[in-house]
Amino acid sequence: MLDDDLKQQMQAYLTRLRHPIRLTAWLDGGDASAELRSLLTDIAAASELVELVVAEGHGDERVPSFGIHRPDEEPRIRFAGLPLGHELSSLILALLHVGGHPPKEDEEVLARIRGLEGELRFETYFSVSCQNCPDVVQAFNLMAALNPGVSHVAIDGALFPEEVEARQIMAVPTYFLNGELFGQGRSELIELLDQLDEAGAARRAEALSAKEPFDVLVVGGGPAGAAAAIYAARKGIRTGLVAENIGGQVLDTNAIENFVSMVYTEGPKLGAALEEHVAEYPVDVMKNQRAARLVPGEEHRVELESGATLRARTVVVATGARWRNMNIPGEAEYRTRGVTYCPHCDGPLFKGKRVAVIGGGNSGVEAAIDLAGVVAHVTVLELMDSLKADAILQRKLASLDNVEVITGARTLEVLGDGEKVTGLVYEDVATEERRTLELAGIFVQIGLVPNSKWLGDSVELSPFGEIVIDERCRTSVPGVLAAGDVTTVPYKQIIVAAGEGAKAALSAFDHLIRQAPESPSEGGA
Repeated sequence: MLDDDLKQQMQAYLTRLRHPIRLTAWLDGGDASAELRSLLTDIAAASELVELVVAEGHGDERVPSFGIHRPDEEPRIRFAGLPLGHELSSLILALLHVGGHPPKEDEEVLARIRGLEGELRFETYFSVSCQNCPDVVQAFNLMAALNPGVSHVAIDGALFPEEVEARQIMAVPTYFLNGELFGQGRSELIELLDQLDEAGAARRAEALSAKEPFDVLVVGGGPAGAAAAIYAARKGIRTGLVAENIGGQVLDTNAIENFVSMVYTEGPKLGAALEEHVAEYPVDVMKNQRAARLVPGEEHRVELESGATLRARTVVVATGARWRNMNIPGEAEYRTRGVTYCPHCDGPLFKGKRVAVIGGGNSGVEAAIDLAGVVAHVTVLELMDSLKADAILQRKLASLDNVEVITGARTLEVLGDGEKVTGLVYEDVATEERRTLELAGIFVQIGLVPNSKWLGDSVELSPFGEIVIDERCRTSVPGVLAAGDVTTVPYKQIIVAAGEGAKAALSAFDHLIRQAPESPSEGGA
């Protein structure tokens, strides 16, 4: 199952085990069980501290599945299916944490996990192609490894379609607590922990509010925010970065081939690299926090949804953008129940079904190409009279025999049966004739909307909701800078955002040194 390189890597990882662990597998005679047996055999062969046991009978266990546990305990961490692809890292971390290797989280977080009370049974449905799923899977696995009252099973939805159908799961990750829906979409450990431990979340908000004012506070953790934090910290000034995560939209991007100096990378890898780079500098990083309000003044205040308030002499807003909604009847009702925005994450859930992609730009055509290899049929709907994607992508799309392109099509309504999507209605722009498509899924790829609503009227916005900036990233408020996709800067590209973030930090420093003689002196470039 594992190639020679992966076997060597697995062997190196497992040298960190501190005590024996057991892999208990529930298998049958199917191909998936054979593959899982091969994977587990390779893992057991990589360390003398790992034992593989194939259970007799299946009981209530999913097949194929396996548990990771100490020999004297019942499994609290299980995988149903093969945790490969993006979930291979989740498998490795589960092995290490059950085997006694200390987690990287700080002791306060670990203490909160150990303090969770009651029986907490989590189930997470994932896809091996989902870039958002590992954060959730790894968070619940860590909770289960540290707290005897917590258990978690990570389920590959593609291998258990009956469950996916019965629970109406049309987006991953989707996760349940004690049989009830707990959440959907990407969430990091702290965010999930805050949902389970409200008192701890309140203490965390109090601690944030008690922080001394920053010289530069960066709001947003994408390429623009990361670059701004790095450039500000290099000036030797007190720098903070507050964000939901480090990476932003990058984390939802599959292949990246136009970031200069990198021939090819993937979104999660670039996001991890951004976080690692920021960590090299004395930046106070406050993750899993969402900005709620900006209050400009001599000392600017950023109020967070958690109830905390941060203060700063200058602020760099780099909150990026999000997928644009169609804003048609049925879209909100059936979001995550057939209406989705991530083909890489949710595509496998529609295997063998008919789907539509809304949008004929690069994102839409790339989504259609990816989906064509999984689903039965893809219909691409584009409002204009021709596709807008690059020619090379259009040629690839035209070579696929299970893709239909409809141009001059205005999407009017999402149809459903009350539980899931059943189709959509569109209008032929030329004839004004209404037509209906029978579909199981709709993938929306029609551009981005700036994340600026939280700013209200505190700074000047364009008619499109973008923050109006000048050539130095200055907004209408002195000491408030902005960078990246949330601004009026043209060309929403990763490399452009990173450059704008650096420029914003330099402008913030320039603002600081002109305010008073005691302001920080200039550091390195």
